Amino acid sequence: MPVVRDLRVLLRFRDFRRLLAVRLLSQGADGVYQVALATYVVFSPEKQTSAASIASAMAVLLLPYSLVGPFAGVLLDRWRRRQVLVYGNLLRALLAAATAVLMVSQVPDWLFYVSALCVTAVNRFVLSGLSASLPRVVDTERLVMANSLSPTAGTLAATAGGGLAFVVRLVVSDSDAAVVLLGAVMYLCSALTSLTMAPELLGPDRDSTQPRLGTAFVGTARDLWAAVRHLAEPQRREAVWALLSMTLMRFCYGALLVMVLMLCRYALSTTPEEGLRLLGLALGVSGIGFFTAAVVTPWAAGRLGPGRWIAVCAGAAALLEPALGLPFATGPMLVAAFVLGLITQGAKIATDTIVQSCVDDGFRGRIFSVYDVLFNVAFVGAAGAAALMLPPDGRSTVLVVTVAVIYGAVAVAMARFERR
Repeated sequence: MPVVRDLRVLLRFRDFRRLLAVRLLSQGADGVYQVALATYVVFSPEKQTSAASIASAMAVLLLPYSLVGPFAGVLLDRWRRRQVLVYGNLLRALLAAATAVLMVSQVPDWLFYVSALCVTAVNRFVLSGLSASLPRVVDTERLVMANSLSPTAGTLAATAGGGLAFVVRLVVSDSDAAVVLLGAVMYLCSALTSLTMAPELLGPDRDSTQPRLGTAFVGTARDLWAAVRHLAEPQRREAVWALLSMTLMRFCYGALLVMVLMLCRYALSTTPEEGLRLLGLALGVSGIGFFTAAVVTPWAAGRLGPGRWIAVCAGAAALLEPALGLPFATGPMLVAAFVLGLITQGAKIATDTIVQSCVDDGFRGRIFSVYDVLFNVAFVGAAGAAALMLPPDGRSTVLVVTVAVIYGAVAVAMARFERR
């Protein structure tokens, strides 16, 4: 297989192996920590879960990526990246341990959320540092290959970490704090692995001239605004429509995820443990949908065009989501999880393709920073909207119909644009 062959080539680079190990441990710990946080908020027997608390947890997990992400590079160009990986993971290990202590203590919820927010905020620097370090551990000829495989391996590690968290929570220890401590240990291992690399190996070069910090931050904000103006040019309308469509579809996915969490916790299970098992099954089925999208989308988008494929995905969701969601039953919900995983990832792949092909190369990185902000803000906004609409048991006909209408509007809008 080409992927296996490419990975074998990259693994010949000793420093790439070490950097990859740091990424796998770090993102695996992210998966453990995020699942532990979600299960504590939603499935702890001693907590009366609400949609509002789920929305708060999603904001904690995602907003740092949106607010900190575009500006992380300014500091990473001033700090030694190897030290960022060491101290960032050490700090996350300490903060995760503090989160575990707060879980078993009688403390206000806001203090717990502050601790979790700090962990995810530091995560943005670590992930950016890992990406910025790749050119220092592979040669130019293999850099594209490394940029393709390394983040994908990290995503798989995060998924495996989430699965490990489910196993530990259900089989080994009925304690969310114990799962968080497992994540803290993995963060610590990632920091120790970072120490196997020389302090100066990952850069940045000390002889490069850096602008003052305030000037750099202002320059970053101007660059993002320039990217928005670039998108506003007439020849990039397809990219704008695709981004708006994907943002709305991400909103729908986020709202339905909150509903599924509430259904698993209350309507479709009798105990928190049963609800947690059902949620793990639903997320696994949705993951199969994501994988299927990666297989199907290149063929479908090639036949229809990426824009029409987005319209087809949204139209399918508009038809199938109410049919599968309104019964509020386990079987249809699992089928819906697969369908939503397929259409959401399929639309995202098509959107990525449109954006990459429509914008100039010099703006591509900044456009994807804007894309990242839209993606995460839409998800958090969906959680907030669902918190206002969902009843305590999660059964909301209004939410299901509203989401179907949004999907339908996206399908019609993209289809009309593509016809023009």
